Amino acid sequence: MTDGSWGLMSLNILKNVNLARYTSWMIGGDAEHFCLPLNVEQLKQALEYAKTNSLPITILGGGSNVLISDKGVKGLTICLRRFSEIKHEIKDGTIYIDCLAGTAKSELLKVFLKNQLAPALFLAGLPGDVGGGVVMNAGVAEMFEPREFMELVDSIEVMSFDGEIKSIQKKDLEVKYRHTNGWQPHIVIRAKISWPAEPNTEILAKVREANKIRLSKQPLDMPSCGSVFKNPEGHKVAQLIDQCGLKGFKIGSAQVSLKHANFIVNLNKATAADTWNLILHVQKIVKEKTNVDIVTEVIRLGDWS
Repeated sequence: MTDGSWGLMSLNILKNVNLARYTSWMIGGDAEHFCLPLNVEQLKQALEYAKTNSLPITILGGGSNVLISDKGVKGLTICLRRFSEIKHEIKDGTIYIDCLAGTAKSELLKVFLKNQLAPALFLAGLPGDVGGGVVMNAGVAEMFEPREFMELVDSIEVMSFDGEIKSIQKKDLEVKYRHTNGWQPHIVIRAKISWPAEPNTEILAKVREANKIRLSKQPLDMPSCGSVFKNPEGHKVAQLIDQCGLKGFKIGSAQVSLKHANFIVNLNKATAADTWNLILHVQKIVKEKTNVDIVTEVIRLGDWS
């Protein structure tokens, strides 16, 4: 896994770590330098290490919406997978939740499920972590309430690349469909969330039914990044791709899912190049046949030159 490591107090900086295992697509080359900070202090240490050694920094969250180059990532990749903590309290009829950005959305789901609250139904359909939920304003197609992540958020905390921390209220962020602006160029490190504490005893049954439906319609048993493309206004992108006869189309081991056309699955050992070329092919064919431009949700990381 490594050819050496650098110890900084309790934080290890590893070398030549393959990143495929840190993404839901199971695709990608090596990180030149790599670390998994557990808390704010370790994140600061990682930033200081990069600064001292003049290394470019790449932040990797839950890995559910990224495509990492086959050539890997130069500099220091800071993976927030273990940067996880969640606390909650119910006060004056409202549940308040405080969580670090690397907290899996599934952990947030557990809190809402335990308290029988509506966001559990929405969260059951979302992969990845809390930070990704903020950055991408992650959402679901179903007409749930809520149906977008930023509906839950009151404020976020961000860290500059010099280690300075500040809080940003939601009113000072620009929240759009599948995107949040106003936190850049910092690192999202924490989200503070609230929702009315109005229990619904039917929530658990609704989550189970929704999961059953998703399993029947989405390739949840295969490596993917979740939805690849945003829905263009007035269209459902999966229907557009399906209408163009692209279900099952493959480049290498990357395939447009036979179950859901807005998923691209890794059949075996798909490369990042094959996956990206498949994305470009789908965009091209959909534009040619329907005159609709479809835009990817996927963020590419690493060396794509």
